[in-house]
Amino acid sequence: MLRSLCLLLLILYGFIPGMRTAAQELTPTSAPPIAIYSPTPGQALQGIVSIEGNIAVDGFQSADLSFTYISEPRDTWFLIREFTEPASDETLAEWDTTTLTDGEYTLRLTVTMADNSQPSITVVQVRVRNYTPIETDTPVPTATSVPGNTPAPSTIPTLTDTPVPLTATPGSAAEPTNPAELTSQEISSSLGKGALAVLTAFVVLGLYQAIRKLIRNRG
Repeated sequence: MLRSLCLLLLILYGFIPGMRTAAQELTPTSAPPIAIYSPTPGQALQGIVSIEGNIAVDGFQSADLSFTYISEPRDTWFLIREFTEPASDETLAEWDTTTLTDGEYTLRLTVTMADNSQPSITVVQVRVRNYTPIETDTPVPTATSVPGNTPAPSTIPTLTDTPVPLTATPGSAAEPTNPAELTSQEISSSLGKGALAVLTAFVVLGLYQAIRKLIRNRG
């Protein structure tokens, strides 16, 4: 009985268009819209940035991803990448922001459809900050003084390095002895040896002169 009932339903599904259409409507076939998931409006960008998005839409013919300076009066757009094939939920391009001047920019993703329409989506005020500090999005709260308490300083003190002169401690183990330094005893001994050498030289010279004089007188 159950088998016959199932067979009857299959036959009705094949011959009654209304039933077939209702069954098909249970499964959605519409593609997701064009989108840029990342970066987001107001995001600060540095270096090479991955642009994530979707261009896999029904009737896709081509697409282009471009940017403009937010205060550009001539509405001039610069191409980042062109697409001839749809791309679904993936990295659309790698955008090198180091070649740009720091500032606010707008990204635009435009898709050309089979009927020549060109729907687009934009991401406004992406902030390129390669050479300037990134602003703090949330202001830092200031400390409120409470009666009886000393308020915290509003600014962080700057540490200044003050050079401290090094003072040598005599006789300390860290102070090496000078190998060329002479003690008083060594100086006295050197002077005595020098005087003796001079005296010896004078005695020898006197004996030499006396011997010559004696030889000359005998001659």
